[in-house]
Amino acid sequence: MARYQNGSLLKIGRKGGEQVWAFRWYEYPGGTRTYRKRIVGTVAQLPHRRDAERAVSALRININAGVQIPQTVAELAAHYRKLELVPERKAASTIYVHENLLNLYVVPKWGAARLEAVRTVDVEGWLASLPYAPGTRSKIRNLMSALFNHAIRHEWMQSNPITRVRCSAKRLRVPDVLTPAEFRALLAHLKLRDRAMVLLAGSTGLRRSELIALTWGDVAFDRREIAVRRSRVRKWFGEPKTEASRKPVPLHASVAEELLAWRAASPYPSDADFLFPSIRKNGTQPLTPDMLLKRVLRPAAKAAGIEKRIGWHTFRHSLATNLRSLGVDVKVAQELLRHANSRITLDIYTQAVSSEKALANGRATDLLLAQTSSTLPAPSGDAGKPLSY
Repeated sequence: MARYQNGSLLKIGRKGGEQVWAFRWYEYPGGTRTYRKRIVGTVAQLPHRRDAERAVSALRININAGVQIPQTVAELAAHYRKLELVPERKAASTIYVHENLLNLYVVPKWGAARLEAVRTVDVEGWLASLPYAPGTRSKIRNLMSALFNHAIRHEWMQSNPITRVRCSAKRLRVPDVLTPAEFRALLAHLKLRDRAMVLLAGSTGLRRSELIALTWGDVAFDRREIAVRRSRVRKWFGEPKTEASRKPVPLHASVAEELLAWRAASPYPSDADFLFPSIRKNGTQPLTPDMLLKRVLRPAAKAAGIEKRIGWHTFRHSLATNLRSLGVDVKVAQELLRHANSRITLDIYTQAVSSEKALANGRATDLLLAQTSSTLPAPSGDAGKPLSY
């Protein structure tokens, strides 16, 4: 039986003159005695030995409990996968995304780096060099922050070097929205099933994952509402995105009629069947939305003369913008779009309509110029000397 370890706490210097507290102990990976070292913090952060001793108390408990403490980012990522990327804690889609980000970016670049060697400015510079959209870089940054927070939660580290990493998630381009006229033009170029799907997406703002997961049993035609019970991301079914997302969605009478017409024509019309099933999969799976977008919706938009890049989220953006143009209260719009808070509704999904901007600008300018004439009063220092234009 291994004897109890106190480990050793040392004050050591680094290049540049910075002094740090280092904690040393040993482990037996593969039966071989191996010394380990962990930087607890700088002397500036922990000025007294008693401060450093408090910081290593949890480490000392872990090493005597036989816990192998991660030393590198790769080891920390493995521990994070084991404890956090599990169905009990994360949605299937989140697990998929995090695994991809770890495998493609974080571990290849930082896997061999010791945890205490990861520097804020180094991570920030690396993220800025990646040839990807700001949103992708921001996701990588947030995942790295989650990794180090995981280490802090297990009391293996005192601070998170990613906290101060600057990484903007600002869009490179403003999302396109469809005007009501463009939406009607698109519908005119679609067949029954696709028209029903687009009409439902455009009138309710349902997310793509929610739309394809719907079954006929989710649609209450008598009450004119839709129950959002599940979502489908790639090949996984799961819970809707947020608690607010689970709220029922109102169904307009015209949209209900279109859905009933499609149900009468659908080969899979029972309550347990998907609203928009895959014929190739004999109705056991819903349609693949990206394939429908590529093969049907974008060609139809082009045929309708719509010079905008359409995606499924375009319909949600468009609904939010149209609600704003109608003067709908932000709180009501938030409820209809099922956002967690109204800031999302205002900051992300709404765009002022060009005609509204022109009207607002015109009214404001009229107000400024209401009292003006061809002759404006001179500055106060030249009273009595009007300036003519």
